Amino acid sequence: MTLKVMLVDDERIDLEWLRRRVVGSGLPLEVVGTANNGFVALELLQKLEIDLLLSDIRMPIMTGIEFARKAKKIHPHLKIIFISGHEDFDYAREALSLHASGYLLKPVDNDELQNILVQQCSEISQEQERMKTNDEVLSLASQALLLRWLSSRTGEQIDNHMQQLIQPLVSKGAAVAIIEMDDVEWKMLDMSADDRRRLSGDIMSYIETLATESGLGTIIASHSDYQFIMLAKGTEEENVILLEELILAVATAFPLTITVGYGKSTDDWRGLPESYQQALTALEAKWLIGKNRLIRDVAESQSSVQASENLEEMIEMMMKAILSYDLVGIDDCLLQIFGRDRPLHKMNDVYNLIIRITSKLHADLQQLNENLYELLQWESHQPEVLFHFETVSDVLSWLRRRFFELSEKLFTERSKTNRKLIRNILIYAKERIECKVTLKEVAAHFAFSPNYLGHLFKEETGMNFSDFLVDQRMKRVCELLGDPSLKIYEIAERVGYKNIIYFNRQFKQSTGMSPGEYRKKHNI
Repeated sequence: MTLKVMLVDDERIDLEWLRRRVVGSGLPLEVVGTANNGFVALELLQKLEIDLLLSDIRMPIMTGIEFARKAKKIHPHLKIIFISGHEDFDYAREALSLHASGYLLKPVDNDELQNILVQQCSEISQEQERMKTNDEVLSLASQALLLRWLSSRTGEQIDNHMQQLIQPLVSKGAAVAIIEMDDVEWKMLDMSADDRRRLSGDIMSYIETLATESGLGTIIASHSDYQFIMLAKGTEEENVILLEELILAVATAFPLTITVGYGKSTDDWRGLPESYQQALTALEAKWLIGKNRLIRDVAESQSSVQASENLEEMIEMMMKAILSYDLVGIDDCLLQIFGRDRPLHKMNDVYNLIIRITSKLHADLQQLNENLYELLQWESHQPEVLFHFETVSDVLSWLRRRFFELSEKLFTERSKTNRKLIRNILIYAKERIECKVTLKEVAAHFAFSPNYLGHLFKEETGMNFSDFLVDQRMKRVCELLGDPSLKIYEIAERVGYKNIIYFNRQFKQSTGMSPGEYRKKHNI
């Protein structure tokens, strides 16, 4: 494994000499960055992974000691070798307080430099191998025990061997992250059991590889094929960045996304169970917050469905919106019913609310001789598909689509029924136009109230029923005027007019001429 080295010296000649010696050492070392002052070096450290740092101890503006102290905060495992002159003994003592890995005097002797580089290569490689071995032993031999201990709320004890395995992982700080695949139930619905396991294994291997390459942490398999537990070993800031990059990488590489619940970091192995519970609580909040993201700092809360007093009123409003084909109204009602004033912390809270809503809508629709479950083609009163959703937003989107569909079906059915009804009314009225037909009479014949029928007629035809009757009478009058043997007053009486003056006025208003002028114009 090649170790990455950074060199820092304000003297360009010394810096170039040092670079040539390190590159020509024959050791597995790669100089990935050089800098002539501490500020530039710190910027490089933010971007690069460095194993070994060689720095001049005395530099202007920012000394090598100040720079090293800040560098250790960025990379706690960084090995540092200081280079100084004989007169910098006070600096050397301060360097020891920073646990410097070596100290060289200027002018640097080639053999001394080679020896210290050989020593550091060996120590760093051994440390990395030891950390790798710890990870492998933990993942292969002790996962079940560790998982049981993490998930125990009773402070279950673990043996000394397990403590020795865990302590190195937590010594620099660690946090529990729980990684869960999203939408497994419906995105894998058409896949065989073998294909599901294969995809799950591929995602886990991918996550393990990225976690190892980035130094993010150790993966522990959980009780579920679609959930993994990780001991994230960096600082909280580093872990958050790397976990968010991991979430994005999985979403890009696979047809599934992942959501990560993240607990608080601890440097005491005994604090890991608490971090696990915090990660679990954060992951449960996916139901409210959403998926394909990192969730952290979520306070554990008690589930409490506090049905607001106006729930029945809101369902009534939604029923009216559904019947009137008001899609905006339906959406507004759903958002208010599932809004922020209704704390739905658990899936069952939402399911229970849905059952209340659908039961009320079904009862209301039965009064109109309709069946909610038949209209929506639900196989049961509690459709199984609801239990595949992982967030409130998913359930809300599904309900919105179904209630829009319900409203459209009712509107279409009602439109067909209304069109047939109006067609029958038109035929009935035309056949009786020479009789004294009225809205009240037609409404009674078709078993409706006059007000409702008048409203429905206007809605479907765009005209009042009384105007329709006048129009039909005038058309019939024009037909009768074509018979010269009929006198005008006879025609008026025949279509229901007793007052000949009123008849003449209405005919002129309709045709723009009197009955006599009409006959004259048509040579009758």
